[in-house]
Amino acid sequence: MPRTKKQAALTRALRKNLTNHKNQHLANGPEVLSASVDAEDADEQPSQQEEDQATPSLVAESMSDSTLSELSSMNSPTQTDHAISARSNIRIGDAGINKGITVPAEGLRYQPVKEPENYNPEAEIDEEADEDGLQVALSRPPPVDSDYLPLPWKGRLGYACLCTYLRYSNPPVFSSRTCRIASIIENRHPLRDPNEPAHATKNRPDRDQPPSIERGQAFVQELGLANARDIVKMLRWNDRYGIKFLRLSSEMFPFASHEEYGYKLAPFASEVLAKAGKLAAELGHRLTTHPGQFTQLGSPRNEVIVNAVRDLEYHAELLTLLKLPPQQNRDAVMILHLGGVFGDKVATLDRFRANYKRLSHGIKQRLVLENDDVSWSVHDLLPVCEELDIPMVLDYHHHNIIFDADKIREGTKDIMELYPRILATWTRKNITPKMHYSEPTSGAITGRQRRKHSSRVATLPPCLPTMDLMIEAKDKEQAVFELMRTFKLPGFNTFNNMIPHMRQDENQKIITKLVKKTKAKKAEEEGESSYRKQVPIPVAEEDVGMGGLEGRVYWPPGMEHWLRPAKRAVKASPQKTTLKEKKTTSAKKKRKAREEEDEEEEKGEEADEQHDASPNDIATYRTPTKRARTALASSSAKEKSTATTQKKKAQKNKSEK
Repeated sequence: MPRTKKQAALTRALRKNLTNHKNQHLANGPEVLSASVDAEDADEQPSQQEEDQATPSLVAESMSDSTLSELSSMNSPTQTDHAISARSNIRIGDAGINKGITVPAEGLRYQPVKEPENYNPEAEIDEEADEDGLQVALSRPPPVDSDYLPLPWKGRLGYACLCTYLRYSNPPVFSSRTCRIASIIENRHPLRDPNEPAHATKNRPDRDQPPSIERGQAFVQELGLANARDIVKMLRWNDRYGIKFLRLSSEMFPFASHEEYGYKLAPFASEVLAKAGKLAAELGHRLTTHPGQFTQLGSPRNEVIVNAVRDLEYHAELLTLLKLPPQQNRDAVMILHLGGVFGDKVATLDRFRANYKRLSHGIKQRLVLENDDVSWSVHDLLPVCEELDIPMVLDYHHHNIIFDADKIREGTKDIMELYPRILATWTRKNITPKMHYSEPTSGAITGRQRRKHSSRVATLPPCLPTMDLMIEAKDKEQAVFELMRTFKLPGFNTFNNMIPHMRQDENQKIITKLVKKTKAKKAEEEGESSYRKQVPIPVAEEDVGMGGLEGRVYWPPGMEHWLRPAKRAVKASPQKTTLKEKKTTSAKKKRKAREEEDEEEEKGEEADEQHDASPNDIATYRTPTKRARTALASSSAKEKSTATTQKKKAQKNKSEK
């Protein structure tokens, strides 16, 4: 939908103010904010120096000496200009302050936005900014970010579910193969030829044969086993390039938690999952899951609660069957959003408390809550997590969209005051803390637009340098590589750029080419074959898709097409005419020639009439038409042929006599 002139003007104003303030708020965040609020509120804002002194004191009251030593220098401006510029890059899509506009205190609070049913923060579709959203964004103060960088980095970086390089390898490696319920029902029938593998067209299920529920379940379970087997390859690939944190796909076993078509993972998947867990334990990798947005324990509908519990049981069983060592098993958590508000936050929280208490012990040991970008802020969830002994995941990107403006400012600086309380929710259960980090797309202005994840991230958040950090970005492992290169993190020298559209870590088909005729004759004379085979160097099965000896697995931003083979350039050839078109063209030519001859005859007849009227006038005498000339020539040829035939007969008779 095209934007109005007013929307375009608001957008330009936001981006202009962003350019003026994006570096200023890093150095003078509190002063910039106090310039945008009422004078009465501005007097209550603490100075930058007072805040720098206050944060370590809060930390000292709640954290141990070892943790305090890492957190005490978080707000000290000791970073290089490069680090500061990297920090400023993530604010490209954020709005600044519009000069001349007074912002009331209530204007700083974000209203919850209704979540679409199938919203995907990594989708390609761009959200259009509406006028109301632009007005709210215009009144938003600039974020106040900390300039602390957790360097030298000692934690684990991870990505979610899919490795782009392996997904496009041959054969593809990924753990989210799925199907439709219609496919499960169809595959309850046996194949037309049971001795041959299934094929989309040549060997499909025979619907004339009686169905079997077990056969359909075996079909969907086989998809899950294929997904689980690929985890081993993904873990080995991650370990080679210094990535030791992976979120497993919730779609690994399709429809496992479905009410009608669901199934338990044990015993059919026990061995495959235990093999993946054994490798993760040997390599020291962390594995987690993130149930989907429909898994909500605060819903007022009983059927939603029943489905949510069944989905959590499926995820808990998946992680349990990995058979991880004690600490890694505790670290294998399930991250959950609280979900909708349903018109009343207090009532929703009460329902969540009641439903949480009825969960099994295995689910309670793994369940973790995360602040979202629609309804639930850190200040909403942290008291509940402390009350029910649930660890809380801090998502920086979500916090910058939904936060309590009465207690905290947007950005990464103020949220650091809550670090001791957040980390305590993890240490009480002896689980390694983890946080999520992502950034909005460039040019995003409204809250809805800013929810969409960027392809890669420009910097690290001000977390502990030993934190397990999940990078939620569209480019998956490539976003982790980008951070490694930017800050020279461990593993940055293990990978190199891909050669566009080429892979040296796959077994190519043997290409047979016919030698030119001249060379073929020469080869035959020498007793050699007239064919030449191009045989590539074979790649061991365990090395397929691993990037080759040089580790060529990195593709620059926007170059995802490098992962696929180059498209063949087809030369434009002249358009071929069909037999029907040829016949039509030939008939048209004959018709046109006939019409021209008829016109000549008409002209000739007119000339004859004039000649009859004046026989002595030579100028009126016409030349024969083309048809007449043809007929005359044909008659003359026929007469000659007849004369020749008669002459030959006469000679023959004479010779016989």
